[in-house]
Amino acid sequence: MRTVIQRVKEAEIWIDSERFSQIDRGLLILFGCRHGDQEGSTVWLAEKILNLRIFEDAEQKMNLSLLEISGQIMVVSQFTLYADSRKGRRPAFTEAMEPVEAERLYNAFVARIRSSGLTTQTGVFGAKMEVKLTNDGPVTILLDHDL
Repeated sequence: MRTVIQRVKEAEIWIDSERFSQIDRGLLILFGCRHGDQEGSTVWLAEKILNLRIFEDAEQKMNLSLLEISGQIMVVSQFTLYADSRKGRRPAFTEAMEPVEAERLYNAFVARIRSSGLTTQTGVFGAKMEVKLTNDGPVTILLDHDL
């Protein structure tokens, strides 16, 4: 399972030229899974992300978690996180999980994040979306987890 975490000042998802969801200060999480991923990874990733100390304290040191700042969260499904571009010029997505199972794991991850009580928004699984964000820092972190 793979996530790309971006610390944002704000983020929005647009679908069919209409704003679908938005958040203020917090994290934009791009979420992807591959063949063999299991639901246990969603638990580990959610806990890690919620407690990752990547927000600045009064001394401008990254010392605070999303929970500590009561930040907001946007989770976007992204199978392209498992693109294989080693050969040729067109990425292959054979490592990405099939949509039915990937959606189940995506929903399990979102449910774990929502259980934190923080404001959590999403896109629409499998939809073509425009994601607009103002990256804060910029701070972008890649987190993988395999059971």
